[in-house]
Amino acid sequence: MAARVVAATTADALVLGAGIIGAACAFRLAERGLRVRVLERASALGEGSTGRSGAGVRVQFSEAVNVRLSWESIQEYRTFGERYGAESGYVPNGYLFLVPAHAWEAHLAGVAVQRRVGAPVEVLSPEAAQSHVPFVPEGIAGCTYGPADGYIDPVRVLRVYLEEAARRGAQLHLGAAAQRVARTASGWRVTTPVGTFEAPVLVNATGAWAGAVAHLAGLEVPVTPLKRCVYRTRGGNGGRGGAPSYPLTVDTASNFWLRGHGETLIFTISNPHQAPGFHEGMDWGWLATVRRVGEARFPWLSALRVDPAGSFWGFYEMTPDGSPILGEMAEAPGWLNACGFSGHGVQQAAAVGRIIAAEAVGERPFIPVDALRLERFAQPSTLLERHIV
Repeated sequence: MAARVVAATTADALVLGAGIIGAACAFRLAERGLRVRVLERASALGEGSTGRSGAGVRVQFSEAVNVRLSWESIQEYRTFGERYGAESGYVPNGYLFLVPAHAWEAHLAGVAVQRRVGAPVEVLSPEAAQSHVPFVPEGIAGCTYGPADGYIDPVRVLRVYLEEAARRGAQLHLGAAAQRVARTASGWRVTTPVGTFEAPVLVNATGAWAGAVAHLAGLEVPVTPLKRCVYRTRGGNGGRGGAPSYPLTVDTASNFWLRGHGETLIFTISNPHQAPGFHEGMDWGWLATVRRVGEARFPWLSALRVDPAGSFWGFYEMTPDGSPILGEMAEAPGWLNACGFSGHGVQQAAAVGRIIAAEAVGERPFIPVDALRLERFAQPSTLLERHIV
């Protein structure tokens, strides 16, 4: 008996993943006049890494391309209401880095990179930094503060992007996890529980699942899921000097960070012992270590209780060098990667959407991304993002 041929829904571009990266790509592709289908594995929006992120946006990176991706995105988030009639939730309460002596010179080299891009960054003494948040200054050689850094509401942003895409004809399919992905004579064919779809362009914006999705097509994309847990307090946010909120403050000696959010604080340290993979649930056993390390730098944390209901976990999508994988793959024409953001997808999504749309129509992106293409892993590379939090 002959095999049954399943009719496919055709489009100009398939976007796999409807997180903030996929939503931004879908909007910009539809804006270019392409017929777009967005395939999302979950049954509702915001259930992946976007809805479980710390939501921060910052320019303080060591690699110029990452600075540019974030700085251009912040420009969009801060003017979101003017552009789209809905606010992004952008709160510029800053990022403050506390840096020990052995890392200070390299950190200042990063500041020079950030300023060359045009991003605002201040260099502060530990004493001056106390105006933002109280901390124990022993061992800290200097601090840097990004006044335009802050956080947004990423789920609100992805919804606006998808609404803008829909106004231009894009269609969203929920519960559409990729089951099979195959090349065709004219592009790519994706089989899902809700139908089969074909297009000459496929955008892999599946976040922590990007490596597994690529594997379905016989491709290797080195993205590894890594669980991260964030703990929330009951109250405790007390911005200083008239500021409404503590900035996201990173003790780079330990990688402990905290940030004010409403009336509360969120804080954590990435667990270096966490095994890669899709491990789910809060790691309450790790909290004792996080508190001990955090209270050594911020003693006032000891008086704050953790709110289990407000704490959350999610996945980082890690690459070997801490930078994203962007653009078309040389070995797979029409396959565009927009993944591997290593915890920075929210803050770079706005720029990435424009980059992927340009690539899809054969234009040179407004930010050159050759250093971020997959092929960089085939040879020794100088790209290594040092400012991973």
